[in-house]
Parts: sequence; C-alpha cells; structure tokens
Amino acid sequence: MAAQEKPIALEAQEMEQQFIKWRRHLHQYPELSFQEYKTAAFIADELQKIEGLGIETHVGKTGVVATLSNGPGKTVAIRADMDALPIEEKTGHHFMSKHPGVMHACGHDAHTAILLGIAHLLSGKAKEGSFQGTVKLIFQPAEEATDEEGLSGAPRMMEEGVLDGVDAVLALHMCPWQPTGVIQVNDGYSMANVDVFHGEIFGTGGHGGYPHLGTDPIWMLGHVLQAFYSITSRKISPLDTAVASIGEVRAGAASNVIPDKVSVTGTLRTYSPEERDRLAKEIEAAFQVVVPLGGTYQLTVDRGEPALTNDPAVNEVIKRAARQLYPGLRVVRKPFGLGGEDFGYMTRKIPGAMFFLGCSLPDGIDRDLHTNVFDLDERCLPMGAAILAQSAIDLLHA
Repeated sequence: MAAQEKPIALEAQEMEQQFIKWRRHLHQYPELSFQEYKTAAFIADELQKIEGLGIETHVGKTGVVATLSNGPGKTVAIRADMDALPIEEKTGHHFMSKHPGVMHACGHDAHTAILLGIAHLLSGKAKEGSFQGTVKLIFQPAEEATDEEGLSGAPRMMEEGVLDGVDAVLALHMCPWQPTGVIQVNDGYSMANVDVFHGEIFGTGGHGGYPHLGTDPIWMLGHVLQAFYSITSRKISPLDTAVASIGEVRAGAASNVIPDKVSVTGTLRTYSPEERDRLAKEIEAAFQVVVPLGGTYQLTVDRGEPALTNDPAVNEVIKRAARQLYPGLRVVRKPFGLGGEDFGYMTRKIPGAMFFLGCSLPDGIDRDLHTNVFDLDERCLPMGAAILAQSAIDLLHA
C-alpha cells in the first residue's frame, strides 16, 4: 500500500454522515417499482459529481449504470436495488416518507446510498492505482414487483446487456435479524424460487336453501385445501426446502346464493429446480380432487424470480475482505430464508453472491423487512460499502 493511501474501511467511515444524508433523502422520497424517476435522477446527479464515471440512464426502463474503467482487466459489477413498497410508514422519524402509502421498508434506500458511496471510494482507489479493470455500478429498479410482461428490474436490465462482459457480480441486503458488526453468508441456494398460482374451481352454484340441486365449489374447496396443505408435510421430503401458502380466496356475493366459482391464489417457494417442478405438479394434483366431486378447475402457475444461488468462490472473497477490514466482525453461515430476490437472475447468469448486512438497532425491537416499522442502524452503511468495494477490488485482482 502506498504511503498516501488510506484503508478503505477508514475512508468509508469518514463518509458516514454522507451515507446517512443520502439514505435519509431517499427514504423521504420513495418510489414504487418502475416509477423511480426522481430516484434515478437523484442518483445520476450525485454520480455526475464523481470524476471518471461513464453514466447511463433509463437502463431497464428506470435504471442507472455507472462504469468506472481503470485500464485493462476483468469486469466486476455491484448491484443495488432502489424501489420502495406500497406500505404506510409508521416509524415516527423526522425523515419519514413524504409519499403517502409508499415506504422504503426493505432497505433499498440504504442499498442505494451504499452504492453511491462505493462509487466515491472506487473512484479514489482508481486514481491511486489500487486496481486495474472495470467496475459497473448497477442501480436497479423494480426488485419488488414486475411490469405488464411479468419481468422485474434485473431481467429488464440484463436484456439491455448490463452484464455483458462481466466476470462477477456482487450485492448486499439489509439484515434486521442480525446486529451491526455481523454479516450472514451462504453458499448455493440462499433465497427462494418464487412462483404464484391461481386456481379456479367451478360448480353449478345454486340456492342456499336447496344445496342438493346443484354442485357447490366452496364444499369442493374444502377437499382441495386438505390435499393442498398435506403437500409439504406428506408429499415433499422434510429434507427439501418447499413451502406452499394460500393468500387469497374469493367466492360468492350473497348469504343465500351458492356461487358457481371459487378463486384461490397463493405462493410456492422452493430452492432447487427439481422441487420447483415437483411442487407445481402436486398443486395440480390437489385441484384434481374436484373432478370426482362434480366440479372442474383451471390452474395456472406463473414462475417468478429464480432462487438466489451464491457462488462459493465469490463468497470466500467477500468473507476474506470483511475479516480483513473488520477483524472483530462475525460471520454467520446460514440461508437467508424463503423470500424472493431477483438478484437470482444475475447469479444464474454469471458467478456472484449476495451477503446480508446486520443492521438491527440495539434496542431489542423487531423491525422486520416489509413492515411499516422497518428501520436500520445507519452505522452499518460505511461497513457495507467498504466490504463490497474491497471485494470488487479483490475480484479484479483474482
């Protein structure tokens, strides 16, 4: 290390107040998926202040990509999502959302602030000659929802070539179940395949006083539910990761009318492609029980984002960088759960990994992702930026 260079962790720490300023600004002005117009403009304006960046806007509809090249070499991408959720915030902060019914309840404001900081850190390191190669900073829209064609922000940006020529891709996620000073990592399947099913059960319906004269799809639904809820306990091995849940049932409009249709919508979560296929087949079998009961059905299963699969070699780089920068840091090795994360599209294409960055406030209160009280310990922001920046440099050297 040249005498004039500072450790990247120290540089990030010196930027802490700037990280907080960015994050709180973004938090006050959240925008929903593919509506991040002002967010993208803010990001582009901030990136314009940094020397040496090539900036593209409107990538994948509303995304922003900044490219930092410092001679020949590999190309590493770092991705942050920037959309918010349709949730009414109840944190009570002075920097609460100014957009009613919209909130950064999944930490994407923090992810974006971290990536802005990384742009500054790596620009400085490039001037110092600390690395050769190219870093792409991907500010991605629409991780939380899809467009009219069923695509979220990651595949939309990938369609426009954002990962072309990229050797590895990195990301992080806020982790409200771990404290600051902890990162959670996992090799292989780490978040779920996310599929949505919609089923309709058809009977004849009829008068509530004369149920024997027709066929009742609500009665049939009872048999479907028994078959459905036995799938993960009796049809799928407990050693495999699979969850099936119903979130919506619609039927009828009057107390004395047996409807002729029941609609059922739910989610299917799995890790492996094999269990993904098998669970869809078992859902089909559950709905087939209505046929001998005098009913018919229609079923569709819409496949969403694939399971997030972390590359073990990339994970090793992240863990080594984290421990080098923060010797007291604790690494927890555990899957992240059965939530969805469209970063999985990226790691399916090229080697990559996401780690979860501990951010819980030290008061013992649960502030889970996707809740109206989600919050984070802003002291984690410089740490996340330093780990990702150092990991990118190390991957360029690998």
